[in-house]
Amino acid sequence: MSPFPPQVLLEAEKALLAEALDDVFGWELLQVGLWGPARDLLAGARTRQRTVIAERIEEGVDIVARLPQLPIASGTVDAALLPHTLEYLADPKAMIREVDRVLAGDGKLIVVGLRPWSVWGLRARLSRRTFPLEPKSLFAERRISDWLALLGYEIIALRRCLHGAYILKARKRLYTMTPIRVRPRERAAVLGGLVKPTSRTHP
Repeated sequence: MSPFPPQVLLEAEKALLAEALDDVFGWELLQVGLWGPARDLLAGARTRQRTVIAERIEEGVDIVARLPQLPIASGTVDAALLPHTLEYLADPKAMIREVDRVLAGDGKLIVVGLRPWSVWGLRARLSRRTFPLEPKSLFAERRISDWLALLGYEIIALRRCLHGAYILKARKRLYTMTPIRVRPRERAAVLGGLVKPTSRTHP
């Protein structure tokens, strides 16, 4: 199907992720799911802490949990990485909602995926020797972008590599509540609307 072994795909994704993570700062970067050695994809991370959460015990995994349930407090993560994670879950939308829950405002989300009808996408579905598990579904970057847009995310970067893989980077928009000041005349009009009517009539 393809002249490239899976290790070449992994190395190409690592190089692009190093660029994608170059401007990601803050305290905590959370990788959800495994793709290759547990901590290899985080080599270019610049956050103070880097945490890997997965469903199985493996060297380099910090937290073992059932996905998409994350034992992480809401709004505490500065950036999240999903390396082909959505492709192996029965409910990928639930995973995105859960990551949205733990991301802080203005946090970054990076999704790595395979395009469904690319040589890599076909190879992942058809070859059990080169891919450890058959993906449940593959999602085009447009579909992921649509899901994120519904949650208020801004797509800030999209890179493709080796004719089939993509790295999508999005920002969680930070909305602030601005109090509306009511001027005295407007306040009087509002309060006047609450006065009970009387039986007095005017000529």
